[in-house]
Amino acid sequence: MSQPFGFYQNEIYFEGLGGVVPRFPFTYEGLESRAEAALGPSLWSYVAGGAGDELTQRANASAFERWGLYPRIFVGAARRDLSVELFGMTLPSPLFMAPIGVIGLCAQDGHGDLATAGAAARTGVPMVASTLTVDPLEEVAAEFGSTPGFFQLYTPTDRELAESLVRRAEKAGFKAIVVTLDTWVTGWRPRDLSTANFPQLRGHCLANYTSDPVFRAALDRTPEEDPRAAAIRWAQVFGNPLTWDDLPWLRSLTELPLIVKGICHPEDVRRAKDGGVDGIYCSNHGGRQANGGLPALDALPGVVEAADGLPVLFDSGVRTGTDVVKAVALGATAVGVGRPYAYGLAIGGTDGVVHVLRSLLAEADLLMAVDGYPTLADLTPESLRRVL
Repeated sequence: MSQPFGFYQNEIYFEGLGGVVPRFPFTYEGLESRAEAALGPSLWSYVAGGAGDELTQRANASAFERWGLYPRIFVGAARRDLSVELFGMTLPSPLFMAPIGVIGLCAQDGHGDLATAGAAARTGVPMVASTLTVDPLEEVAAEFGSTPGFFQLYTPTDRELAESLVRRAEKAGFKAIVVTLDTWVTGWRPRDLSTANFPQLRGHCLANYTSDPVFRAALDRTPEEDPRAAAIRWAQVFGNPLTWDDLPWLRSLTELPLIVKGICHPEDVRRAKDGGVDGIYCSNHGGRQANGGLPALDALPGVVEAADGLPVLFDSGVRTGTDVVKAVALGATAVGVGRPYAYGLAIGGTDGVVHVLRSLLAEADLLMAVDGYPTLADLTPESLRRVL
């Protein structure tokens, strides 16, 4: 039997006996501070910032503080099972890495997508790879090892291009398609506006487009010959304001599990389920897109109820292993982390991401041990009490 996730702390303490001090921080604030120093101002604003005055971004994180976990005694949770079943796969934990469109730029060598995929291979934590990558999706998938990866689709207005991207993801071995619904136009982001920086317009993170035969066929000159024209073409086709009428077409694109991301209203959940999707992804894009103030965590229970057995993925505001446990208790099948692993990548490459993921899992595992929850099935809404 492999060591429990919580054993990570034993490794650290034992290494400390030999004078080895950890290279990376253990708190979100520590990661954030180190990452800000490692990233330039414009990239930092893009990763750390949110929409408007960032109320929703702050609310996402603080929403977890309103829930307290009941400790249960005489349980004897000496062994914990954090594994989950998702789309016919058994995953070692509910944790996954949410898609981040500039993750490729966050690594010091400029190949953060590959570094993140390598961390997935080392930890068993799946990566949802963005459409917006520095390296082509095929090269990212090749780094996953035995860990499954999902492909996140920003649906272009060119349906032939959308189909080509999905076909490439299937061939590369991705295990599901995640369609993001809330980013056909960018939200109002003052931090990015203050630096006048939009990375894709500068030609960054467009490898999946510039390597695609359909995209290349629409250009007068190759992206290598005229990168500016390629960026302009990307801007022309990127944003597709999908409607319910598009759902049958999206469903027809693939036989892989189809997950729709950005759903927070129960009525939308029910309609998506009726449309044949395989999973619901409750998220408000980490507060990057809209500043309406509704924390995604507050929407999660209603989404789970409406999903009525359909898997529910969740992200937005997850900062700690305790947050992961609370999201599972509120019904999430799998829980995505975003900014923390981006910060780990910025300060330590693959090793930094692995540290962040192992820390989150160790905290979740040890919390379940101390509070008497041997399995994820033991975590239910009744395990929580509203405290604020």
